[in-house]
Amino acid sequence: MEEVIFLVEESHEGGYTAKALGVAIFSEADTMEQLRIEVVDAVHCHFDDEKKRIIRLHIVKEEIIAA
Repeated sequence: MEEVIFLVEESHEGGYTAKALGVAIFSEADTMEQLRIEVVDAVHCHFDDEKKRIIRLHIVKEEIIAA
């Protein structure tokens, strides 16, 4: 079973973006719940086969603190 890893970040405009590592797949959504649905759909569209894949979301949160 193949694994597709996505780097998930909060968008500056709001919502979330997901970029696959090593594969040209990109998705975005307003909520994490919707992003999960969009990522699954994007993987199914990118790979034109019936092979099962594991999708791993690596969620990165950036915080800026003034000191």
